[in-house]
Amino acid sequence: MHQLPKLAIVGRPNVGKSALFNRICKQKIAIVDEAEGVTRDRLYAEGELFGQPFQVIDTGGIDSRSKAAFNEQIRRQAEIAIEEADTIIQVVDGHIGVTDLDKEVAKILLQTKKPVCLAVNKIDNLSQMELMHQFYSLGITNLVPVSASQGWQIAELLEAAFEKVTFEKEELEEDPKAIKVAVVGRPNVGKSSLVNFILDEERCIVSPLPGTTRDSVDISFTLGDQLYTLIDTAGIRRKGAEHEVVDKFAAIRTERAIERADLCLLMLDVQAGMTAQDKKIANRIEEAGKGCIILFNKWDLVKGFRMEHVMKNIEEEVPFLKHCPKLFISAKNGRNLDKIFPLIQEVYGDSLKRITTHQLNKFIISAMQRNHPPMITGKRLRIYYMAQVGIQPPKFILFVNYPNLMIESYRKYLYNQFRETYAFTGVPIQLFLKSRERKDKSERIAKRSDVEIDGNFDDSETDGDDDDDDKEKWN
Repeated sequence: MHQLPKLAIVGRPNVGKSALFNRICKQKIAIVDEAEGVTRDRLYAEGELFGQPFQVIDTGGIDSRSKAAFNEQIRRQAEIAIEEADTIIQVVDGHIGVTDLDKEVAKILLQTKKPVCLAVNKIDNLSQMELMHQFYSLGITNLVPVSASQGWQIAELLEAAFEKVTFEKEELEEDPKAIKVAVVGRPNVGKSSLVNFILDEERCIVSPLPGTTRDSVDISFTLGDQLYTLIDTAGIRRKGAEHEVVDKFAAIRTERAIERADLCLLMLDVQAGMTAQDKKIANRIEEAGKGCIILFNKWDLVKGFRMEHVMKNIEEEVPFLKHCPKLFISAKNGRNLDKIFPLIQEVYGDSLKRITTHQLNKFIISAMQRNHPPMITGKRLRIYYMAQVGIQPPKFILFVNYPNLMIESYRKYLYNQFRETYAFTGVPIQLFLKSRERKDKSERIAKRSDVEIDGNFDDSETDGDDDDDDKEKWN
């Protein structure tokens, strides 16, 4: 796997860097808002120029005079991006004109001796071209008028930025598939600290203030022969705490991160215990069908509590978490962090696991022999066969005579027996009931009804026909 050339987008706050970033990578990744200082960590995505892929990096606004929270960390993140980049675009506001901060940023960039291109943003058409001439005073000779919001002159900007950059020839072999791992949890539980410790670098801004991370940040790296993508997300706050529009966007980004991840690391503050918000996040992970590993962070600060009591508490709150691996960690000092990736491999592997229909049918026969379904209104549930129909998450269908005969206690019995037999560690299992097509005495076809075992059952009336004439046997 060859290294893609990197393009860094830098500039003072609120000139349209994130809008340009989104336009280049053709996705709404970075949060765009009129307020200053929305982007804090550096964001990575892929772009393309005439069929040649490259990596684009969005950064927070550089403002040496600001006293705002995280200003120094934001500046450091931008400096790292500049160091990494092969070519740099400085973004300025064509309508506001040259500012002292623009001059300061340009001076920093020119000292790098790297290719620098100036994007004069908010130029919507040719009639506004005269606005860009004043920017020649910054000392950057490669100027391109653009409109990030309208998508005007973006290709010309990229062509100018990569004028002195050589693209490597694309290798024929495919890159190994990355395991996408989303780090999720409430604000201020240590998500960014965990990412930084794993990567052994100052990759994400860390602060004791809740809500520091707003965008979902993708970080790719290789461990052994396996490629991973860590997604560091903004914490999901309670609705009442979302005072800023940006916080609402951040919560949406976190939900999207869960959706596109292969599995999630759910971080809990062991001092706070399982809160209502933690429960909500856990339920979202299960609903999305993603694998989950529970990380109890800040265990080094806890005195007088037993791990067993903590685990029992969360398993009672969210039954799915009973089947998830659990680690008591300290993101600050590295306690037990070496155990995370073997668990990621195990959970990811189980999310892809397939079980043959023959094995499943043997399981069903054995489970029903140990505990027969009860008689209900003179009828007994009959399970004809079971089959796996999907992975990530594993999906199974039970073909039965009447789905409404599956009472809750027997559903739980089968579910627990299935978990005990096949484990599927940390992975939600989706089991469905389906009535098999059958004919009554008048040769009409009975209605089919689909019911999810883990959800609410369909209690609609059946056609009332007995199924004694059905002679289908197990294979």
